[in-house]
Amino acid sequence: MLAEIEAGRVAVCCTKDLSRLGRNSSLTGLYINFTFPKYNVRYIAINDHFDTIDPNSTDSDIAGIKNWFNEFFAKDTSRKIRAVNKVKGERGVPLTVNVPFGYRKDPGDKTKWVVDEAAALVVKRIFKLCMEGRGPMQIAKLLQEEKVLNPTAYKKREGIKTPSPETADPYHWNTNTVVHILERREYTGCTVNFKTYTNSIWDKKQRENPMENRKIFYNTHPAIISLEVFDKVQEIRQQRHRRTATGKSNMFSGLVFCNDCKQKLYYSTTSYFEKRQDFFICSTHRANKDKCSGHYIRAAVLEQIVWKHIQEVISVVTRYEAYFRSEMEQKLRIQSEESLRLYQKRLAQAEKRIGELDRLFIRIYEDNVAGRLDDERFAMMSKNYTEEQKALKAEVKGLQQQIHEQEQQAENIEQFVQRVKRNSTLTELTPYALRELVKAVHVDAPDKSSGKRRQKVHIEYDLVGYIPVDELLKAEQA
Repeated sequence: MLAEIEAGRVAVCCTKDLSRLGRNSSLTGLYINFTFPKYNVRYIAINDHFDTIDPNSTDSDIAGIKNWFNEFFAKDTSRKIRAVNKVKGERGVPLTVNVPFGYRKDPGDKTKWVVDEAAALVVKRIFKLCMEGRGPMQIAKLLQEEKVLNPTAYKKREGIKTPSPETADPYHWNTNTVVHILERREYTGCTVNFKTYTNSIWDKKQRENPMENRKIFYNTHPAIISLEVFDKVQEIRQQRHRRTATGKSNMFSGLVFCNDCKQKLYYSTTSYFEKRQDFFICSTHRANKDKCSGHYIRAAVLEQIVWKHIQEVISVVTRYEAYFRSEMEQKLRIQSEESLRLYQKRLAQAEKRIGELDRLFIRIYEDNVAGRLDDERFAMMSKNYTEEQKALKAEVKGLQQQIHEQEQQAENIEQFVQRVKRNSTLTELTPYALRELVKAVHVDAPDKSSGKRRQKVHIEYDLVGYIPVDELLKAEQA
């Protein structure tokens, strides 16, 4: 409307009452007192008997008061709605109006979700493709090629309300749509409330709430994706990599690291390469040859080495499961005990220092009030203490997480054993199996001292770390 007024195409503006013009008293006053007169626009509020054609009317004098009351009413209503939503959210009632793709509202209870089997199959497929190493853009392209209805088109067809505008092509998948699905924790069967917030009733922009301010309620509805798969996908998403200029990709991309500089090995190929010629090379070396050696390894050789080791791990776990459990528990216990001592020592130091800083804050405040410390010095010291305390609290949070991970080693071994069992019938290495079992592959620089090129590869398995297969077999057979 403002654009039309400024263009000089409006002579009269008429609303039911002043509140329909706006409930921000400052903005409404600006319109009435400056904007409308500037562009020679007559404004009429019917129920409030307000008409700017008569600027001397007594109704003009109380317009400002009415605008203030309208604003007060809007703020009061907003506070009440926020309070109701807070109570509902704290109780675990889903605050989202639009149910995620893959679910429907339970006809018997609108606060509950049930699985939409047809849509859930698409969601499962998206997570599976990501586990296989495909990025959101690749997934979106594949779904479009296979003529899979996008969430908006699907909901329109099923008669489910959705705020999203319908696309011209019902089979067009936006990359952001795929990303949104991959990042929705609700697919694990939990309710996540307070994910966003707004600054005020006038600022409608939705802002992301930090994780610590969100409320998560587990097992509130049937899960489509297991928590294990969801967490693994988030890890993969953090390791995401760009495709080469040729459009080729490799299932090891994002998983291979230089064992010296600890940086990633880049996947290298050309359109002229056969598959056996593709290789990985240290990213540091490629940028600066003086900082690290090449750590060059052909992709086919890497796959062969890793697949052989995975087969050995599968064999050991399936044949000697009890022995594997006991040996890995002992190995991890030794490692975790040492790590726990270090983590707990540092945690105690950090928590002690945080307490000291609290006492220092009080002391410098009292000195400032008493005049023993000037304002400038107080501000500087306060800033330094605040920054140090903030860093320490972040460190404490990280240490607590590390301690928690160390304390659940037995659970990790159990999860890993179950993953191995799921892949026990593999006849070849698949991207899904690789991502499910392996966390990282570390490549040594080649050793040519014997006259032959020899190169060690260290495989770090997810949940359990390095598995000394040869040692386990020797010990078991002894």
